[in-house]
Amino acid sequence: MNSVDERQRWRAWATRCESTLERAIAERGELAPRLTEAMRYSVLGGGKRLRPLLVYATGTAFGADENALDFPAAALETVHAYSLVHDDLPAMDDDVLRRGRPTVHVAFDEATAILAGDGLQTLAFELLGEAPVPADSRIAMIRELAKAAGMQGMVGGQAIDLASVGKKLSLEALKQMHGAKTGALIRASVALGALAAGCDGAVRHTLDEYAKALGLAFQIRDDLLDIEGDAAQIGKTPGKDAANDKPTYPALIGIDESRRLLEALSIAMQSSLQALGLRDDCDLAALARFAVQRAH
Repeated sequence: MNSVDERQRWRAWATRCESTLERAIAERGELAPRLTEAMRYSVLGGGKRLRPLLVYATGTAFGADENALDFPAAALETVHAYSLVHDDLPAMDDDVLRRGRPTVHVAFDEATAILAGDGLQTLAFELLGEAPVPADSRIAMIRELAKAAGMQGMVGGQAIDLASVGKKLSLEALKQMHGAKTGALIRASVALGALAAGCDGAVRHTLDEYAKALGLAFQIRDDLLDIEGDAAQIGKTPGKDAANDKPTYPALIGIDESRRLLEALSIAMQSSLQALGLRDDCDLAALARFAVQRAH
């Protein structure tokens, strides 16, 4: 498998997810046109689509049909998009740029941004409820995503993040915060792909070890890009974390140590995939490399 084939497949998966999202919003959009447009703006405005790609990469690695993965992949992206809309609000991170465009509350207004986020979050669970997989798998997916998005996951991590501004956290506390805020949805992406494929508990456990390392690596790289990137490159306002005195890995352990930690996480991800009998050129391995090496 070469990188050209890999990127073509990722583009095809991203297109499948985009089409699923487009249809899902269009089918439900007659009641409130401005809300519908804000939701479209939020979720169809580009982005890396890492979480949907992880759903497809995990599911297909273990024999799932792509048709069974479309709704879970779209569900992950709607929850992720909702979290960005709400994170950017003045009451939270107060940012004006996302994915190279004005944030939703700037392009529309704050009230519409809040409602768009709410609509995207609930749409995720509609989609999972309609996924073409056995009923017990649907229930497990809904439970997995709800936990990852809620108090024990993304929302809880964001609350810790907001409460930690101006404070010096320990390395373990920082890992715990980002394991919830960023890592939980990444772990859920892999879990939903595995559930759609009918993987057993032992395989899901090893995949979760891979996903935990991936989530942490993604956040560390994000922290480094906040220092080293520019707005055109990363699609959002650089330097915001430092300006807001938010705890980050480079601020706590330094840039060089952050890069060493990234390398250790790369090795851990490779070991997990090898334990599952997956080759170094599989999509999950390639996505791990992307998370560590990305420039945006």
